Amino acid sequence: MATISPEGRPEGGPEETFTAFERQRAWAIHVFTASGAVIAMLALTAVTNGDPQAAFLWLGLAFVVDGLDGPLARRYRVLEVLPRISGETLDLVVDYLTYVVVPALMLASLGLLPEGWGAATAGVVLAVSLYTFANRDMKTDDNYFEGFPAVWNVLVLYMWVLETDPWANLAVIAVCAVLTFTRLKFTHPMRVVKLRLITLVFTAIWAALSLMMVMTYPEPPVWAVVVWIALVAYFLGLTAHRSLVSGS
Repeated sequence: MATISPEGRPEGGPEETFTAFERQRAWAIHVFTASGAVIAMLALTAVTNGDPQAAFLWLGLAFVVDGLDGPLARRYRVLEVLPRISGETLDLVVDYLTYVVVPALMLASLGLLPEGWGAATAGVVLAVSLYTFANRDMKTDDNYFEGFPAVWNVLVLYMWVLETDPWANLAVIAVCAVLTFTRLKFTHPMRVVKLRLITLVFTAIWAALSLMMVMTYPEPPVWAVVVWIALVAYFLGLTAHRSLVSGS
C-alpha cells in the first residue's frame, strides 16, 4: 500500500488512479473548507457594522463547516486523490480566521473588556494562538488538544451572552493564554475517543443551545442558559480527567 510523504505525495507501491468524479468531489470538499474564509469575512463585516448577533451566526455556520469538512475529507480520501493540496493547512488557515481573528476583533470592539484593554488583549490572543496552530504536537494520539485550543470564539460568545464583568473576562483570557503553553489535554468534541457517543450528543445539544442564545439575546430562557453552562462543565470535566487522572 502506498504511503504519503511529508509533502503529501504518495510514495512507494503502485500509484492508484482516481476517476474524474473522485477528483471533482475532492476539489468540492476543499472548496467547502475554503468557504470558511468567506464566512469569516462576513463575520468580520458584521462586527465592524456593529451587529454582533449576525457575526455570531456567521461563526456558527463556520463551526458547522469545520465539523463536516474533516470527516468528508477522510471519508473520500481527499489527500490521496489530490496529494499536492494540503487540506490540513487549508483548514488551519480558515480556523485561525474564525476561531481567532474574528473573536479578537470582537474583544477589541464589543466592550467586553475594561476600557483601554481591547486592542492589547486582542493582540495577545492573535499572538499566542499562532503557537497553537504552529504546534506539531497540537493533538494527542487519542485526539485531545494539548494546551488551550484557541477556541476564542466560544469564550467570546459566553462573555457576550452572559454579559460577564469586563475585568473577569480579562482574567479568563489571561489564564487561557497561559494554558496555551501547557500540556493540559483539552477535549476535541468531534474526534475524542473516550465517551465519544455521549460527547457527540452533548456537542450537538450545545450547538443548538448556542444558536438559541444568539437568536434570543439579550433575554435567553433561563433553563437554556443553565444547561448551556452545565455542558461546559462536562467538557471541562473530560479535560480534567484526561489531564490529571489518565496522565500523559
